[in-house]
Amino acid sequence: MLSKKSVLTAACLTLISSIVFLTFPKESHAHGYVSTPISRGYQGQLHNREWGWNAAHQVYGNVISNPQSLEYRKGFPEAGPRDGRIASAEGGLGQINDFVLDNQDADRWTKQSVKTGNLDLKWTYTALHRTTKWHYYITKPGWNPNEPLNRASFEKIAEVSHDGTLPVVGDTHSITIPEDRIGYHVILAVWDIADTQNAFYNVIDANITPGLGI
Repeated sequence: MLSKKSVLTAACLTLISSIVFLTFPKESHAHGYVSTPISRGYQGQLHNREWGWNAAHQVYGNVISNPQSLEYRKGFPEAGPRDGRIASAEGGLGQINDFVLDNQDADRWTKQSVKTGNLDLKWTYTALHRTTKWHYYITKPGWNPNEPLNRASFEKIAEVSHDGTLPVVGDTHSITIPEDRIGYHVILAVWDIADTQNAFYNVIDANITPGLGI
């Protein structure tokens, strides 16, 4: 039979283990969203401030209070969110826990004015995390804006490698919007975390017009 001291010691160890597990979960604590140009999730937060919670929630869902949590498994396009669940990042690992952002038609979302040629993107980080890379995609010519977003509709246009350290707050990433993308297109920004299996997925709804070079 165990002594009272042994039982108390085991109970204390169990309690300490539980606290450590809850304090340091396996999922990433990193969070962030594309703020320039305004991403779909961040636009929801801005409209929450402008329209009020009820109206914004009806259009954008739970992301209006949590745009930094569009997180899912990395490895896009071979892995990552399923087709039709890219914009919501599969509900953000349950952090936003809905798929309203995946609703897709040509007129639903507020468009950001973008020109062909150089485009500077900026992430806003609410928590930093060690980073492998950021990679960027845009819908192909002839994509159907009235169908759910799928990986076959995107092509990669840029990758910004990182050395596994924390990202630099305020840095911008320069990408090039192809000259043959005029009108409504969706830009997909993916932030890969170095020491977890996750990434953050943000889509930007863009109304693209010709740049100075055209």
